[in-house]
Amino acid sequence: MQIYNGMRFMTILAAVLAGFLLTAGCGQKAENGKAGPGGPPEVAVVTVQPERVVITTALSGRTSPYLIAEVRPQVSGILQKRFFREGADVKAGDVLYQIDPATYSAAYASARAHLARAEANVTSIRYRADRYGELVAIKAVSQQDYDDAAAALKQAEAEIQAGKAAVEAARINLAYTRISAPISGRIGRSLVTVGALVTAGQGIALTTIQQIDPIYVDVTQSSASLLRLQKSMASGALKKDGTSSAKVKLLLEDGTPYPLEGTMQFRDITVDPTSGSFILRIVFPNPQEILLPGMYVRTIIEEGVNEQALLVPQQGVSRDPKGNPLALIVDAEGKVQQRMLTCDRTIGDKWLVSSGLAAGDRVIVEGMQKVKPGAPAKAVPFDAANMQKSAAPGSSASPAAGTN
Repeated sequence: MQIYNGMRFMTILAAVLAGFLLTAGCGQKAENGKAGPGGPPEVAVVTVQPERVVITTALSGRTSPYLIAEVRPQVSGILQKRFFREGADVKAGDVLYQIDPATYSAAYASARAHLARAEANVTSIRYRADRYGELVAIKAVSQQDYDDAAAALKQAEAEIQAGKAAVEAARINLAYTRISAPISGRIGRSLVTVGALVTAGQGIALTTIQQIDPIYVDVTQSSASLLRLQKSMASGALKKDGTSSAKVKLLLEDGTPYPLEGTMQFRDITVDPTSGSFILRIVFPNPQEILLPGMYVRTIIEEGVNEQALLVPQQGVSRDPKGNPLALIVDAEGKVQQRMLTCDRTIGDKWLVSSGLAAGDRVIVEGMQKVKPGAPAKAVPFDAANMQKSAAPGSSASPAAGTN
C-alpha cells in the first residue's frame, strides 16, 4: 500500500513539473517576440486621400431616328411603278413611286387651253375699252357703254389670272403622281404593291424613311437626382469640366461600349407625374449605322468633377443591423474606432463617401472580424495587387486570413 501511494505521489509531482516547464517555455517565447498570444491583431488598412473624380450617372433609354418621314400620296390613282429597293438608302428628291398620270396630264392640258383662250379674248376687249375711253371724252358714246367695256376688260384679266392658277394647280397635281423622298435616310418596306389604288391623304403610309446618322438616344432621369445635382453644383462639391455640353458614353444591349461619344442636346422641362422623371435627349454620331431605332441602351453621363473625393474600397464598408453604412478605422493611438458613413454612389469597386471620413483616416479593409471598437490593432498597408494575384484562378497562394 505504501509503495502504491509513493508511486501515485511521484506521478502527480511529474505532471506538476511538466505543466510548470510548459508555461515557462510559452512565456519565454512571448518575451522573445515570437507569436505571443497577448499581442494586438494585425489588420490591413487603406489610407484615405482626396482625389479628382469625374462623377457620372448611368441612365437607360432607347434610340430614336434623327428624322422620320411617312410617305403618303397627295393625289389619288393607281400605283404603276416602284423605283426603290426596300431597306436601301435614299436621298431627298429620289422618285419612289409612280401613280398613273393620264387623268392629271389631261387636266393640265385642259387648264392650259382655258388659259390660252382667256389670253386671246382679252386683246379685243382691251382695244374696245381703249376706244370707248377716247369716244366718251367727246361724248361720242355714253358713259354706261364705257363702264361696261372697262368692266369687261377687268373680267377678262381676272379670267387670265384664274387660268394661270388652274394651270399651276394641274401642274402640281401632275407632279404629285411621281412620289419623291422628302428626306434622306434608310427606307423601310413598302406597304403597297404595284396596281393598288392609293388616295390623297390616306391613313396608311406607303413606306417610311428614317435618318439614323446622327441618331437620338432618349433616356429618363428622376427629378430628385436633378435637384441633388443642382445642390452639389451650388455648394461647390461638383464643378463643371469646362466644356459647353456634357459628354455622354454609350453601352449597347450586350454591354459593349459604343466607340463614339455623344452630346447632350436638351433636357425636357416637363416632369411625368406618374413616374417623377423627365426626358433627356442625346445625339450620337452613327456613321456605321450600328445603332438602330428602338434599341435599348445605357448611357454614362458626365455630371461634373469632384476635386476632393474620398473613395473607400467596398470591402472596407459594412452595414449595421439597420442597414446604415459604417467603417472601422485605426486611429493615431493604434486603437480601432467606428465611423458612421454617408455613401453617395459606387465608382468602380469603391464607395464615394460624402461624410464620416476625413483625409488621412486609415480604413480597415481586411481583418475586421478580428477587432472591435476601442481595441488595439496593428495596421499594415493593404496590398491590393497581391490580393488579386492570390485570388486569381490557378494561383497556389491562399487568400489572406481575415478577408471580408
